[in-house]
Amino acid sequence: MSVSIPISVWQKFRTKLAQVSPTLFVQVGCILGAFTVVVYLQTPQLASLKQRKSLDKAMLRQQEAQLKAQLSIAKTLPTFGFDNLVADWHFMDFIQYFGDTEVRAKSGYGASMAYFEAMLDRDPRFLYAYFYLSSTGSLYAGQPEKSVSLMNRGLKSLSPKVPDRGYYIWRLKAVDELLFLGNIPEARNSMLTAANWARQSPTTEAQNVAQLSQNTAAYLARNPNSKQAQFDAWNMVLSAAVDDFVIKRAIVGIRSTGGKVTISPSGEFKVEAPVKD
Repeated sequence: MSVSIPISVWQKFRTKLAQVSPTLFVQVGCILGAFTVVVYLQTPQLASLKQRKSLDKAMLRQQEAQLKAQLSIAKTLPTFGFDNLVADWHFMDFIQYFGDTEVRAKSGYGASMAYFEAMLDRDPRFLYAYFYLSSTGSLYAGQPEKSVSLMNRGLKSLSPKVPDRGYYIWRLKAVDELLFLGNIPEARNSMLTAANWARQSPTTEAQNVAQLSQNTAAYLARNPNSKQAQFDAWNMVLSAAVDDFVIKRAIVGIRSTGGKVTISPSGEFKVEAPVKD
């Protein structure tokens, strides 16, 4: 059964089409071509996916190394001004990579940081990516130094108001510096900067973050081993957790400071701070 398009509708379509600049067609064709190359470079072969259960760790690690190389090449490809879209595509591909727990259990998370480097080089204002970067880099990939380095690189392109809620990036950096690197002076400086950036936003959320960040910095100034400061950091890890492993690790961290965590029947967390030091 065929369907005909009314002449009036078809004529309207042709009129709209004629108004489109030829240059736009070239640009769209180029960006689609670039995406095709990226997809080819980064998408595993279907045959490999079907056979992955039988692959040994050595083979999986080899594939991990190949993925890093492919991401490195992808960073050099032109985007024709569509950096944000390319960063989003890298992020979606990372989510698939991260969520493949069966393979990750065998090969690890070695390519994680290459994904974040590709994302944030294209779009340093990609706020949501930083939340994954902090927990993935420190807790899964075991590379808090690289996580902090990528945050520092991205922060050079940001300002107190761009992106919105960018103060969270400074707090995430402070968490890595405090909990995983033990760099108390830098953690305190990051918290102070988070407070400064948050104060420049009029929202209630920002003002609460400013006060919390200022308090954490004060705890660290008085006592570099402050349990309260560590509690605040682990509490942030819990609030930003994206999977069960990070949630469990954050709960252990909170309890190690003397804080308490209870879970309601509906799955909500109730967190109580330790006695202040």
